[in-house]
Amino acid sequence: MEGDALGQLIATLGSVDNDEIDWQNVRQATVLIHQTFRYDYPSPITELRQRLMVVPPDYHGRQRLVAHKLRVTGCDLDSERSYDSFGNVVLDLSLDDVDDHVEFSTWAVVECDAPIDGWENPDDVGFDRRFAEASRLTRPDDALRAVAETARATGLQELELAARLCALIHEHFAYAWGITTVETTAAEAWAGAEGVCQDYAHCMLALARLCGLPARYVSGHLLGDGGTHAWVEVLVQEDGGSVRAVPFDPTHNRRAGTRYVTVAVGRDYIDVAPTSGTFVGLHSGELTTHKRAAVTRVEYLQPPRRRRITRL
Repeated sequence: MEGDALGQLIATLGSVDNDEIDWQNVRQATVLIHQTFRYDYPSPITELRQRLMVVPPDYHGRQRLVAHKLRVTGCDLDSERSYDSFGNVVLDLSLDDVDDHVEFSTWAVVECDAPIDGWENPDDVGFDRRFAEASRLTRPDDALRAVAETARATGLQELELAARLCALIHEHFAYAWGITTVETTAAEAWAGAEGVCQDYAHCMLALARLCGLPARYVSGHLLGDGGTHAWVEVLVQEDGGSVRAVPFDPTHNRRAGTRYVTVAVGRDYIDVAPTSGTFVGLHSGELTTHKRAAVTRVEYLQPPRRRRITRL
């Protein structure tokens, strides 16, 4: 969709209070995601090569990208989208000269349908061996192997086993900012028993793969929960040979649903980092980010109940 057309579409969108949404009764939700990434530099830089992975996929399960737009430092920039080996949307940008700052702003409009018959992702996603093998940030140690062995000993299979792993991780961790970084491995996070959503996800990936369950890292947004979020999709093969992705959120110990908007999938965080790049300059830059994911329209399965106001 052209920039002017998207601007007109955004102007027509309203805003819905997340606290007022009956998510159990939602048939479809429209979401507007606005993000900015600003880099400030103490002196001029050259040959900036920037990679952004912030645009949701055209389709992902019951999620559809309606439109998106990119702007760089106040000017519209024509950019051809490419796709990585996991099917994620990648924007590669080049700027020859930057005086003291550059700001990337993105807008995306996404429609999310509610799951039907318990399947959050109805599509055959195919088998990718990379999701069955340990990655750089999910390589297990003896402690994780012991946990996986105990989980396998329960005799649980596939989704029941995945749900058990999800609960184990949720019970093991205390959610805490500033303890880990994007480079913290699953083994390190498990040992510390503190971290954020990416640590929960990395540990579930490590345990699921040890238990013979292929699984992939998911980055995206949890509506009504502030910042970006990470969770896991366990890949389950059906009798006919098709492979379905079933999402689990170990941070909240639940299956992911309509409130979750997927941006990218990979083996771990490294594959889905939202921003990365290189430049030539004397000093490093300082990154400031801002994100807003707002529900702009909701369709319900049944007419929503009106809240009854009691007057004293």
